[in-house]
Amino acid sequence: MEYRQHQLSNGLTILAECNPRAYMSAFGFFVKAGSRDETLDIGGVSHFLEHMVFKGTPNRSAEQVNLELDEMGSSSNARTGEESTIYHAAVLPEFQSQMVGLMTDLMRPSLREADFETEKKVIIEEIMMYQDQPPYGGHEQIMASFFGEHSLGQSVLGTVDTVTHLTSCQMRDYFHSRYSPGNIAFAAAGNVDFQQMVDDLERACGDWQPSQVNRTIERANYQTGFECLPKSASHQQYILQLSPGPSAESSERYASRVATAILGDDSGSRMYWEFLDSGVAESAGAGSYEYLNNGLVLTYICCSPDSAQDNLARLSQLQDQFQEQGITQKELDLAKRKIASHIVLSSERTESRMFSVGAQWLVDQPFKTVSEIAKIYDSITLDQVNDVIRSYPKRTNTTLVVGPRTDLQPAP
Repeated sequence: MEYRQHQLSNGLTILAECNPRAYMSAFGFFVKAGSRDETLDIGGVSHFLEHMVFKGTPNRSAEQVNLELDEMGSSSNARTGEESTIYHAAVLPEFQSQMVGLMTDLMRPSLREADFETEKKVIIEEIMMYQDQPPYGGHEQIMASFFGEHSLGQSVLGTVDTVTHLTSCQMRDYFHSRYSPGNIAFAAAGNVDFQQMVDDLERACGDWQPSQVNRTIERANYQTGFECLPKSASHQQYILQLSPGPSAESSERYASRVATAILGDDSGSRMYWEFLDSGVAESAGAGSYEYLNNGLVLTYICCSPDSAQDNLARLSQLQDQFQEQGITQKELDLAKRKIASHIVLSSERTESRMFSVGAQWLVDQPFKTVSEIAKIYDSITLDQVNDVIRSYPKRTNTTLVVGPRTDLQPAP
């Protein structure tokens, strides 16, 4: 495999991990545009714009876009998060140029008024649908509570109010301010003809006009507290906790991921044995999330309402022990082997490699191969993991409990 990189004169970055032995080719536009880039009055515009990209361009109708994707037998989708919007597809290598042509066309959508008003109804329905699904808007509420006034606390979907009052003019202004070529990378992986891809992108994107793009990446003033979100229709209680963690730029992020896996991986972790093997919860775990200049660890438990108060106490005791005693060498060795196995297994998928290439660009990190990433985890020491556990205590958190019980109290 060979890593290649090129930049067009207008600032568009082109990245690829080329593997001539791969059976597939995967491509993606990575845009540094997410909910943290939105002002309060246009909350949800990044996600809304993702939908609008597929509503047609000056060259293709929405029907033609979908038909062409089907004709290539592609696997395609898009996603919006706090810091990025990603449009991606995987096809057989012989469709490379056709797919590049389609994707570049999509990046300059028509944004027609009629499509905007129709899709607005779809977005509002999506927001209400997520509010009706467990944990019933809990993720959005705890993010807002944890981050306070920081932009990372804003909902990716926006709210019914912000989406209702959003105008197509505001969306067009946002598009022109964020979808500048210098704020976009085109990433590829698999059986890729890199020079052909560069030539195709030069023809399709070379005339995109650059503009100055600014992003505020200040560190949040993380909040702590305990809240109840009553949901009388729920048959289960959901316990959500957010605590600070290393950022996407921090060298501690690898040790923190190991620590989080030992605490709350889906099999063999301390939370697994405490909550799942014992039968006191239906699901439980922890995961790391990293952003520019900010990071967090999400801990969650889903259990019966009758068990919720006891489980809050169990979780606090587990976290205290984790903080005070740290981990063992055996736990470290097992976690590193599991992580290495996961890295290698996921690298077998061409789309996973494409996402890795683009994701590293999104956080301004130099490209690392699968082998290089595996070596980083292999080199992590017991002291490094225990140091990061002490530096980011899990008892310093925002806790939200969602469900029928409103009398739950924080553990002492």
